[in-house]
Amino acid sequence: MSKLKICGLKTKEDVEIINETQPDYCGFIVDYPKSRRSLEPNEACRLAANVLETVKKVAVFVDEPMEKVIKTMASFDMAQLHGKESESYIEELKRKTSKPVIKAVIPKDATDVEYFFKTKADYLLFDAGKGEGRAFDWEILKNVRSSRKYFLAGGLNEENIGSALDTLDPYAIDISSGVESDGKKDYAKIKRITEFLRNNQERGNNDDGF
Repeated sequence: MSKLKICGLKTKEDVEIINETQPDYCGFIVDYPKSRRSLEPNEACRLAANVLETVKKVAVFVDEPMEKVIKTMASFDMAQLHGKESESYIEELKRKTSKPVIKAVIPKDATDVEYFFKTKADYLLFDAGKGEGRAFDWEILKNVRSSRKYFLAGGLNEENIGSALDTLDPYAIDISSGVESDGKKDYAKIKRITEFLRNNQERGNNDDGF
């Protein structure tokens, strides 16, 4: 069953929620002023240091200089690239940090998806756009044949996560605005989604006879 990533953490209260609910991944947006969830690198690193080791910490970058990313990655487990980073950039980042890379892409059709799966990144993240808070057409991914692991993002929330998982089988789902109330991370929403995924995992294991 799919893992869970909660993205866009910004405060110590957000970190406390993550430590309480323990999703598989949590994300911090680094130095991207167009996002209201953006953090200065030092602040992102400071907050990440307080996340439990059981939760993988992801630093999200948009077209940042390589050296800046490498320095920040000392405090994180994975990098997520949301800009126009090239394949050579991805390869160099992996080589210099020895840490996994997620490449975010915006698919328009199945041909796009097939092309994106050729990336050197360890994972793809399919999204509707930077912080759009809306879903894209999941059918685009439905018939694509690939063993590549991917994160599904874009407008996911309590109301549609079940439909998303009925339609697709992503490695992980990535949620930000869908677990917020009044622009802040909502403990109850994150708790419910975390429990929903864990309950589905248990049912899946039982169905398989384990």
